[in-house]
Amino acid sequence: MRVGFVGLGVMGRPMVLNLLRAGHELFVHARRPEAVRPLVEAGATACGSPREAGVRSEVVFTMVTGSEDVEQVAVGPGGLIEAAGVAGHFHTLIDTSTIAPATARSVAARLEQAGIDMLDAPVSGGEQGAIQASLAIMAGGRPEVLERARPLLRTLGRTIVYVGPNGAGQVAKACNQMVMVAGIQACAEAMLLARANGVDPAKVRQALQGGSAASRVLDVLGERMVGRNFAAGIEARLHHKDFGILMREAFRLGVPLPLMAQVWQQLNALTGHGWGREDTSSLLRVLESQSGKERVE
Repeated sequence: MRVGFVGLGVMGRPMVLNLLRAGHELFVHARRPEAVRPLVEAGATACGSPREAGVRSEVVFTMVTGSEDVEQVAVGPGGLIEAAGVAGHFHTLIDTSTIAPATARSVAARLEQAGIDMLDAPVSGGEQGAIQASLAIMAGGRPEVLERARPLLRTLGRTIVYVGPNGAGQVAKACNQMVMVAGIQACAEAMLLARANGVDPAKVRQALQGGSAASRVLDVLGERMVGRNFAAGIEARLHHKDFGILMREAFRLGVPLPLMAQVWQQLNALTGHGWGREDTSSLLRVLESQSGKERVE
C-alpha cells in the first residue's frame, strides 16, 4: 500500500522501518528535517506537509506528541483533511498518538464530514516494542475500518484490540498509563524502603520478581532504579502529559482517582526538578529528594 506517516520520533521511526520492511511504499513528514533523512535513506519518500503525505497515500499514520499536534496535522492548515478527494486515494487516518479522548472524537467527526475514516489507535510497548513490532494497539473507531486496517497494524504490533467507537482507544490508553505509572511509583517506593533499611535493592528486586509482585515495570524500570540509569527510555515529560489528559478526563466526568492524583503530583515534582527529559524511573529521585536521602549521581 501507499502509506503516509507523520511524526518520526522515538516511536515513529521504527514503525516506519517496519512498514518499509513489509513492502509498503512510505511517504513521511516531520517538523525536523534530520528526522526525515535516515528514513529517506531507508527507502521512504519525504513530504513537505501532512497534506502532501495524504495526497500521495491511501492510509496515513500519525505519531505526534499531544492533542493540539494531532488537530494541527489532521484538520489544520496544510493538514490531512486537505487531501480529501484529491486523486481519490486517501481514505483512512490511523492516529497512534496518546491524546484526549474528546480530541479523538472531534477530529474523527471532522474527517468523516470530508469522507475520511479515522481510528484512534494508541500503542503501548515503548521504543523496544516499536522496534520489535510487538506493540499493543488499542483501537477506537468503526469495526469495519479496523478490519480494513488490520493487515497494516499487524506489521507494528502483536496485540490488536478493538475497544469501541472513536475515543475508546484513547480511554484504554489512559487506563494503561494509570496502571503502568502507578506501578513505577510503587517500584520506586519499594526501592527507597529497601535502601532505608540497609537492604540491597537489587536483591529485593530479585526476590519480588519470583512472586506475585513480578511485572514488566519491575523488570525494566526496577533495573534502571537499581543501576541508577535514568537516561530516557520513555521521557518522563510524556507520562506527565498523559496524566494531565487522564486527570482532566476524571474532572470532566466527576470520577474519583485518588491514587492517580498522588502519582500526578509526583510527576509534577519530577518535572519541577528538571528531569522531564529523563526516564520516569526518576520518580525514585523525587522520593529521595523528599526524604532527604538524595544519592550523588
